[in-house]
Amino acid sequence: MWKNDDENIAELIFAAIFIFVEIFFVQELIFMIVESDEGGYTAKCLGVSIFTQAETIADLKKEIIDAVHCHFDDNEKRIIRLHIVKEEIIAA
Repeated sequence: MWKNDDENIAELIFAAIFIFVEIFFVQELIFMIVESDEGGYTAKCLGVSIFTQAETIADLKKEIIDAVHCHFDDNEKRIIRLHIVKEEIIAA
C-alpha cells in the first residue's frame, strides 16, 4: 500500500534529523602519534586518558581502536583522528 504525503514528509524529516545527529554529535578523538626512541610508535589521546603502543602504524591503528573500546565500554560511534608527529633536527 502506498503511503500518503504526510507519512513521506515525516519519514524525510526523521531521516534528516538522524543524519544531523550522526554528523554533529559523534564524538571525535584525536590521537598524537610519535615514533618511540626504543622503536615502534606510541599514541596518546588528547583530552582522554588513553595510551597505547605498537611496532608498526598498522598495528598501532588496531591497538588504538581496541584501547578506545576498552576505555569507553559502550557501543557509541566515534571518529578517531590520527596526528602523526615526526621530529626532525637539521643543521643550519
